[in-house]
Amino acid sequence: MLPLGNRLRKHIKFNLIVPMKKVVLTLLITIGLLVNSCNKSNITLTENGKTNYEIVLKKNASESLYKSSVKLQYYLSKISGAQFPIVDELSLDARKKKIYVGNHKTENLKPQQVIIRTENENLYISGGSDQAVKNGIYEFLEKYLACKWYAPGVEKIPPSRTISVSPIDYDYTPEIHTRTVHSKLFYENHEFADQQKVTYEAFPYYVPTAKVHTFHRFMPEEVFYKDHPEYYALRGEQRLPTQLCLTNDKVLAIVKDSVASFFSKNPEASVISVSQDDNQQYCKCDNCSKVDTSEGSPSGTMIRFVNQVAESFPNKTISTLAYQYTRKAPKTHPATNVLITLCSIECDRSAPISEKCTDFADDLIAWGKLTNNIRIWDYTTQFTNFLSPFPNIYTLQPNIQLFRNNNAKWVFEQHSHNPSELFELRSYITAKLLWNPDLDFDELLTEFTDGYYEQAGPYIKKYVELIHAEIKKDDDFFLFLYGDPSEAFSSYLNPELLKEYSNLFDEAEKAVANKQELLDRVKMARLGVDYAVLEASRKNITKDYSLMVMAKNPKEVINPMVASLLDNFIHTARKNDISLMNEMGFTVNEYASNYMSALKIAQKPNKAKGKNVVALTKPKKYAEENPMVLTDGALGGSSFYANWLGYEGNNMEVVIDLGEPQPISTVSMAFLQVTNHVVFFPSSVTYYGSSDNTDFKPLGTLSNTAPLNKDSKVNDISYFDLSFEQENVRYIKVVAENTKTPYWHHAAGLPSWVFADEIIIN
Repeated sequence: MLPLGNRLRKHIKFNLIVPMKKVVLTLLITIGLLVNSCNKSNITLTENGKTNYEIVLKKNASESLYKSSVKLQYYLSKISGAQFPIVDELSLDARKKKIYVGNHKTENLKPQQVIIRTENENLYISGGSDQAVKNGIYEFLEKYLACKWYAPGVEKIPPSRTISVSPIDYDYTPEIHTRTVHSKLFYENHEFADQQKVTYEAFPYYVPTAKVHTFHRFMPEEVFYKDHPEYYALRGEQRLPTQLCLTNDKVLAIVKDSVASFFSKNPEASVISVSQDDNQQYCKCDNCSKVDTSEGSPSGTMIRFVNQVAESFPNKTISTLAYQYTRKAPKTHPATNVLITLCSIECDRSAPISEKCTDFADDLIAWGKLTNNIRIWDYTTQFTNFLSPFPNIYTLQPNIQLFRNNNAKWVFEQHSHNPSELFELRSYITAKLLWNPDLDFDELLTEFTDGYYEQAGPYIKKYVELIHAEIKKDDDFFLFLYGDPSEAFSSYLNPELLKEYSNLFDEAEKAVANKQELLDRVKMARLGVDYAVLEASRKNITKDYSLMVMAKNPKEVINPMVASLLDNFIHTARKNDISLMNEMGFTVNEYASNYMSALKIAQKPNKAKGKNVVALTKPKKYAEENPMVLTDGALGGSSFYANWLGYEGNNMEVVIDLGEPQPISTVSMAFLQVTNHVVFFPSSVTYYGSSDNTDFKPLGTLSNTAPLNKDSKVNDISYFDLSFEQENVRYIKVVAENTKTPYWHHAAGLPSWVFADEIIIN
């Protein structure tokens, strides 16, 4: 190579006519270009498994920075086999080149800012905070060395004895500062959370026992309600402990005192939630109503109240909810230390919020005009059926972009926490989009499906694409967080599509049949489709998808496909430590037991099957309000959407016509309980018999053996079975007494539901 002077002369042609100023300027530009060109050459960190680099920390580097450096050292060695020493500035080896970790150039960086640069054959990984530096290390490993972390313990680290990188000038500040994906994959595996740059917990910085829905924690009804009902919400003419009366000065004083106590017990916490309980029964006393009317929203009393609390704690953050009845913004600005947590619980998840939930988008914009301190609480799963197919994956990116575009710096994506449909895929994609909402989504999806499922990846990606294309065709479908797969059996889960989805997973399993670890991942991924098929069969939607099939005898027998599928479903769930079916605590074991009970019931002779049913009291909304659901042979599941006949605020009274007088001695009917949705077991069930549909004789009364209390099981099914001396009857009347909503329930003052399903008569 020519010496620098000769190279300059080679590039410069002097002309005596050219003014000297221009010659000097040309010379300077050329030197600058050549020096810059030298700086932009590749740097070789390792060659043939050896390195001439050391990792450099400042002499006063924190323990966190040291641990991040160790991670960098570990992965560089894993890739190349080379050993990179970690030194501080006082122990530099002048012969070695440097990888500087931390802010060595004293640049004034933002706390979230990450800078990765190559300069003079050295590498700089800088950040405005220790966390930003850690993010920068994982960005470098992933972006420039092709490392991937798909799930805890599942990584792809491409081996290369020689590591050479092109010139780097990377400067990135994530616009969403606090990124949380509600998934135990991150909460229980902090290294994986670091790799995906999300938080270790759902509520970082919060007082652990005061994260959300805290009114009842600050003022428990057991302590205050009896002597001071005026502290609580006026509903109609009665004070109920559903919410607090926010214009009562004594309530404010007690809450301030409680907040002070919580902070005193948790001095490390910087945030506490002062927020409504999880119901819509807010106070409508004259004072509260006057404030809410003047503010244009029930959030008016909330913000005025929370602002007064925040005034007493200027060095702390007081978080509150903009949720359901408080979601619409008021006129009053939140105080600077008030954090607004805006929740999208009502939204249709079949399309982006900006398309199908414009009211929420409008509320987001309105709050954005009042404050820059907004935390988004978004929802990404079906809480009533964690394992059900829930085609909302393509809405994740536009929704996160909407939040980002409206200045939300803190986003909490409430996934299932526990394993759910495509759990690893959803956790990975959501985390990636929170870090960079503008990634190419198709590339991101392919990156995960090919990386995590390998040869089975294309089939699983095709399933994801297909089910999302199908729901897009059904513009009227409302994909609800508290829905049920049974709602989709005429839409994206119709029988033909269920077969196509199952076939795709069959092909996926074949593709990795000889790789047990990958096969296990595929079986985990297909749980959603298998669950949908099981529920379709429970509802007997077709001859193939039914609990019973006709044998050659001819005789009805259990559908062998259902028996095999149930066995595989339970085995896969248990192998993967999946214990919960929904947020109400309904377990996989309970689901299995319930389903096997359904199979036993389906095998029973039933004189009521297919017989006419007349409703004497009016059902509401569910099962198309058709009382024939009680004798159709389809059996209800754990959700009230699934084949249950519902009665709101009234007793259930129905009559079954057996067609002719018959001897009977047993009657049984199933009832559902979902306490958080105000669905309770009946207080009693009475069965009557008649031969003429006029004079009914009591056959017996059954009381609820587990009366409702605060510790009642949230999600359950109970069979009210009656045996009696044989009677010859044609008509059976069933009267199920509604259980009134107790004063202590979050829905106090509202009517409760009775849900019933199949009646078995023999």
